[in-house]
Amino acid sequence: MQEQYRTVARAGAHESEINRSRFLCSLAPAATEQEAQEFVARVRKEHPAAGHHCFAYVIGADAAVQKASDDGEPGGTAGVPMLQMLLRREMRYVVAVVTRYYGGVKLGAGGLIRAYGGVVGETLDALGTRTRRRFRLATVRVDHQRAGKLENDLRATGRDVREVRYAEAVTIEIGLPDADVEAFTGWLADATAGSATLELGGEAYGDV
Repeated sequence: MQEQYRTVARAGAHESEINRSRFLCSLAPAATEQEAQEFVARVRKEHPAAGHHCFAYVIGADAAVQKASDDGEPGGTAGVPMLQMLLRREMRYVVAVVTRYYGGVKLGAGGLIRAYGGVVGETLDALGTRTRRRFRLATVRVDHQRAGKLENDLRATGRDVREVRYAEAVTIEIGLPDADVEAFTGWLADATAGSATLELGGEAYGDV
């Protein structure tokens, strides 16, 4: 798994006008290829009068799925520069759709490439990005007597406390970078006089 990746902070849109053509870029996070395709279809439906709805998306922390479409623009002048901008910015799990309303002035291949790639970059700047880092899910089990202080200590030291459950014992689920497992195990033993147990689970990604 990749150590970390970047994605768009939120869904949104940004518009540029170039030689009387309107370029409206809609961006959104997409967890799957199906989500990306559904977003493209939704944008098409919202702008039925537009001449082109070019799109690009990157799915997977390792960018395993990459798709781009020129949607009727000359080959390689729209979807590919959009995709290249997403990859250049190291964006993952993201879909971009650029809706073009033709303004009567031809831009030429170079102009189209700059316009389509450029408006994606501008929209990323406008909406912002966030970094998500790989971590290991871990479950700490501790007795009720020590649970409150331990939870406070975990939060005070900046640990990612994801869930706390009270039953016969208290279980605290945390996110733990792989590199920290050994040091955290020692810290936990000291903090609870060896009474807590640590169980490592699977891997996931969380906001940095």
